[in-house]
Amino acid sequence: MEDYLELIFKLGEEKKVVRVRDIARGMQVKMPSVTSMLNVLVKKSLINHDKYEYVELTPKGIEIAKEISRTHEILFNFLKNVLQVDSETAEKDACKMEHSMSEVTLNRLIDFVKFVEVCPRLGFDWLEYFPRYMEGECSKDKCIEYMQNFLNKHSEKVNQKSK
Repeated sequence: MEDYLELIFKLGEEKKVVRVRDIARGMQVKMPSVTSMLNVLVKKSLINHDKYEYVELTPKGIEIAKEISRTHEILFNFLKNVLQVDSETAEKDACKMEHSMSEVTLNRLIDFVKFVEVCPRLGFDWLEYFPRYMEGECSKDKCIEYMQNFLNKHSEKVNQKSK
């Protein structure tokens, strides 16, 4: 159900109208399967849809779809940018994770990503060394070298911002 809401939301942003066939194509299912799910979503007051008409999210449906989309985006970005998983795998795994992750864990992950972005000692720059770590290049001396490189880059950024 969440996948349908998320897709309808995305299709609505891309196109002026959302059709059943667009949803079927996006979900990679047959149109009768879509129609069945749309009936469920109508009963839950998450969409407006009459037979042979366009599909439209209700305000409640928009709210839920936005939250699902936000969760998906955070998980995708974490997998791709932090763990450096390829885009295709990150997309598939984010989709699986978004349905099973508790709100507590998701919020902690969001806080962690924000921390990495804003902490002056870290920032996302340090992640460029993660592939080297994965290849076994992790010694105390290498870590000190990486930290020094980061500090140099960070100092340059701070100096540029203060000008």
